[in-house]
Amino acid sequence: MSAIVESLGLVVRQLREAQGWSQEQLAEHSDLNRSYVGEIERGRTIASIVTVEKLSRALGVTLPVLLADCEQIAQRRVSQRINLASIAC
Repeated sequence: MSAIVESLGLVVRQLREAQGWSQEQLAEHSDLNRSYVGEIERGRTIASIVTVEKLSRALGVTLPVLLADCEQIAQRRVSQRINLASIAC
């Protein structure tokens, strides 16, 4: 999967855990299936923009903030990969 898909999963998991919620609780608050939330958190599925909006509302952040967090994590991961590649050379 792409870096942004993996980053979305990581951000959703971090925000969910900060709320002290289980995947089941997040699913209930966002009107999604628990297994689907798990797939998103693991970066194994590409969530639609409607789904991402549901998650952002349930987690109490705006959609732009959620997406910006995803982008920051994706950029950090790319930067880390570049640094590791340069060390290996």
